[in-house]
Amino acid sequence: MGAYSDMGVEQLRDTLEYLHDKYNTPSFIEADPISVPHSFSALRDREIAGFMAATIAWGNRKAIVRSAHRMMEYMDGAPYDFVCNASEQEVARLRSYVHRTFNGEDFTDFVLALRRICSEYGSLGELFQRSFEARGSVAGMLSDVRREFFAVEHRPHCEKHLSSIDKGTSCKRLNMYLRWFVRKDDRGVDFGAWERIPMSALMMPLDVHSGNMGRELGLLTRRQNDWKAVEQLTASLREIDATDPVRYDFALFGAGIDGFLKR
Repeated sequence: MGAYSDMGVEQLRDTLEYLHDKYNTPSFIEADPISVPHSFSALRDREIAGFMAATIAWGNRKAIVRSAHRMMEYMDGAPYDFVCNASEQEVARLRSYVHRTFNGEDFTDFVLALRRICSEYGSLGELFQRSFEARGSVAGMLSDVRREFFAVEHRPHCEKHLSSIDKGTSCKRLNMYLRWFVRKDDRGVDFGAWERIPMSALMMPLDVHSGNMGRELGLLTRRQNDWKAVEQLTASLREIDATDPVRYDFALFGAGIDGFLKR
């Protein structure tokens, strides 16, 4: 398993469980992008809302949540119906949207890509689950999903907003999105709706906070926050919980933000 700083395995497990209990709670939802899909009750709405919220989830969390809810207003508060049925004039209104480098044309291209996927597969979740069943791994699934997503005509600029596993990136936002819809527990945070993808297959949504905490705890030695680091961190966490390694995502992220180990 490797050296966990100065901790033994049991002490590390106890620390992670403490952090899990502290951060993986419904009170975490409101300030997190997962609050956006939580504002809907229908799964297909949640899938679209969650995908769009995850797409812009970088930078200040308050700004992300605010902008993602604004996205839903642009989609008339009915994301799945909008994706499937919005008129040309309604889609054209998306062009006035902007969140940092994600602009209205990107928004338009994403909606039209989602429209083709929903027409072809019935839902976004069906594409992810069918791709996982065909490839047997999250990495293979992410490669297939991205290729399928950009199969429709689009502007090249929008491609930067959907990470490419084939380029070795960490795919943080996609892994976060997968966690939302695959993980299932009694905490009421994640949805656990995609039952054809096992929780054991999930990969850590690695960002600067979870990466720093992982290194401080000795779970991660790789310096770059890339896909190889995701694999290493997830492998370490699987040795603590093989069935649900990503359950510690909120723990590492929240503790990293709060400076837990510096107190």
